[in-house]
Amino acid sequence: MLRDGSAVLIRQIQVTDAPLVAGIFAGLSPTSRWMRFLAAKNHLSDAELRYLTDLDHHDHEAVIALDPGGNGIGAARYIRHAHDRHAAEMAIAVVDDWHRRGLGTQLLAQLSDRARHAGVGCFTALISAGNEAMAGLLRTMNAQVTHRESTTIEYQIKLTPRAQRDHSGRAPR
Repeated sequence: MLRDGSAVLIRQIQVTDAPLVAGIFAGLSPTSRWMRFLAAKNHLSDAELRYLTDLDHHDHEAVIALDPGGNGIGAARYIRHAHDRHAAEMAIAVVDDWHRRGLGTQLLAQLSDRARHAGVGCFTALISAGNEAMAGLLRTMNAQVTHRESTTIEYQIKLTPRAQRDHSGRAPR
C-alpha cells in the first residue's frame, strides 16, 4: 500500500518484462527521462531493454512495480560496483502519473532489502542537481552528498540492517 492508499505489486524484474519496462519508459515525461538518464532520451533500444531485464539478481538486481491492471508503473535497480563489491549504484524511475504517492520509497525499500541480502552495504546515486524529488527521497534514507558538480550530485546511502529500520522502512536518524 502506498501513502495514498493505492495497492501495487512489487516484484523482481524478469527477462520477460521488456514490454513492462518499455511501458514505464513511455510513461516518463521528457523531464523525467532527463532526470533518470541525465540525457535526452526518446526510446529504449532492444539491447537496452535486454540489459534492463536480463539480470543475474546478484550483481545487477531490479524490482518492478505493477498497478492493479498489471501495468508497469515504476522500477528500481542496483548495479554492484566492480571496484567495491559491497557498494552498488542505484536508480529509480516512476511514471509521472504515479509521482508523489510514495512508490519511489517502496521501491527503494524493496531494493535495499535485496541488496543487503546480497551483501551490498551501501548504495551510490548520481542524480541531476535539479531532481528535488529524488534528493528528498535520498534524504529520507540519510544519504550523504559525496560529490557535487554544477549539473549533478552524487550521494552515498549506508544500508542499515532491517532490524534497525522503523515501520516506514527508514533508518533511524
